Amino acid sequence: MLATLVHTLHPMAIEIGNGFGIRWYGLAYAAGFFLAWLVMRWMAKTQRILLTPEQVADLMTYLIAGVIVGGRVGHVVFYEPQLLTTFHPEFPWWGLLDIHRGGMSSHGGIVGTIIASALFARRIGVPALHVIDAMAFVSPMGLSLGRLANWVNGELPGRVLPTTMQGAPPWWSVKYPSEVLNPGFDHSRLEPLAKLVDPSHPLPDALYDAAYSGRHDVIAALEPVLTAHYPNNFIQATTDGPLLLMAMAVVWLRPRKPGAVAATFLVAYGGLRMGSEQFREIDEGVLMVGPLTLPMVLSLSMIVIGVALAVWSMRQPAPLVGGLLASRAVQK
Repeated sequence: MLATLVHTLHPMAIEIGNGFGIRWYGLAYAAGFFLAWLVMRWMAKTQRILLTPEQVADLMTYLIAGVIVGGRVGHVVFYEPQLLTTFHPEFPWWGLLDIHRGGMSSHGGIVGTIIASALFARRIGVPALHVIDAMAFVSPMGLSLGRLANWVNGELPGRVLPTTMQGAPPWWSVKYPSEVLNPGFDHSRLEPLAKLVDPSHPLPDALYDAAYSGRHDVIAALEPVLTAHYPNNFIQATTDGPLLLMAMAVVWLRPRKPGAVAATFLVAYGGLRMGSEQFREIDEGVLMVGPLTLPMVLSLSMIVIGVALAVWSMRQPAPLVGGLLASRAVQK
């Protein structure tokens, strides 16, 4: 039995070829949108929001576009700006459009959905902040599934556990076979495992391929020589999902002025993300502002904007709207 969780998942659910196919990451997004549609449609049918079920379906189209465009543009601008000027002969020819290679920013996706919600609200004549409130309330499901998809992809690993914990790592820690491919890895530690794989291939690559092909004997033999990490993906799946949803649900039990739920989302997500980022391994080359990583800076900005929105919302002479325990959307 393994002492810790070893990552051996493949990002492709169905692979067509050349990196194209149906990815678990895409399925996670699809499931998130489906759950958001179900919840928002229920809120519309029970008159907890000012939208009709038909309008909710139309809104989802806007939100899908907002998440994809905002998430991808945000990732490229924040983390890989060189992709803006990267072109290649293979489809889709431009680095910005290489979504199949991975790379989506949750902060960028949030900005994209806010813009999409505002545009949709203007189209149907509903207060923009109310639509943004509804969008914010259902977003934790997609955010949480996205973090689990990060785990499937083997990306955004957690920080390395302290040396004192490496000898007997806790059950909740995680390890990545890709570590053996790092140039700085001590490959002499792999020599006792050489008999398990094809000697005609470089040992690190052979062990890596065997682990991801499901060879349990290789995984068990490889696990003790790998470094244990904090389970960042699962931590953020919890903070960005259930905990964030709980915070907004508490606020929206009763009708609120438009913007109150969105403000709660910004403050709660920003605060929870600031906390969870303490367990995430810092991306190589990421912008640092003193001790703060770029995701921390963006999250701190969300908190400031959320507080300002909450104050502004409370001062507006607007009717109370929504409410999970309310019998109708608008309260006099």
